[in-house]
Amino acid sequence: ENRSVLHVALRAPRDAVINSDGVNVVPEVWSVKDKIKQFSETFRSGSWVGATGKPLTNVVSVGIGGSFLGPLFVHTALQTDPEAAESAKGRQLRFLANVDPVDVARSIKDLDPETTLVVVVSKTFTTAETMLNARTIKEWIVSSLGPQAVSKHMIAVSTNLKLVKEFGIDPNNAFAFWDWVGGRYSVCSAVGVLPLSLQYGFP
Repeated sequence: ENRSVLHVALRAPRDAVINSDGVNVVPEVWSVKDKIKQFSETFRSGSWVGATGKPLTNVVSVGIGGSFLGPLFVHTALQTDPEAAESAKGRQLRFLANVDPVDVARSIKDLDPETTLVVVVSKTFTTAETMLNARTIKEWIVSSLGPQAVSKHMIAVSTNLKLVKEFGIDPNNAFAFWDWVGGRYSVCSAVGVLPLSLQYGFP
C-alpha cells in the first residue's frame, strides 16, 4: 500500500526518535497517550458524568476488524488477571463489530444509556459497518436521553475530525491514530489503549 509501517512507535519510550517522512512521530504518540490517561482518570473517578449527572460505568467499543480484534483479545486475557479484575470491579466493557441487529441488541442488553459511554473506532469515520452500528447506538442514546446527550455519551477514535463533529461527537473527545498504524497492529494505539484504560485503568 506504499504506507509507512511504524506501529513499533506506539510502544516506544518518550525520548525515542522514530521518523516517518523525516518527522519524529514519538511525541505525537505520547501526546495521545497523555490525553487517554487524563480522560480515563476523569472517567474512572466519576468526574465525567452523563447527561443525567450519573457517572458512567459501562463502555461499548464499536469497531470492526483490527479496530476490535486486538482490544477484545487483551480484554479477554485481562479478565482472569486478579489485579485487572480488581481494577474493573463494577464496570463493563463490551465490543460491537457485527452489523447483525441481534448482535447490536446483545451488546446493549441490560445496559442503561444513562451510565454507558460509546467509543466509536474508525480511522476515516466512513467504515460502513462501524458507522451503521454507531448510528444505531446513537439512536438508542438519543431516544432515551435526547440529542444533547451524544456529546456526553459518545467519544471517537479517528483521524477525521470533520466527520466526528458532523456525527455529533465533540472533536475534543476524539483520540487520534495515524496512517502508519496498520489495523491488525492497532491495539497499542488509542484503538485498544482507550477502551482498555476506561475498563482497567491507564497503568
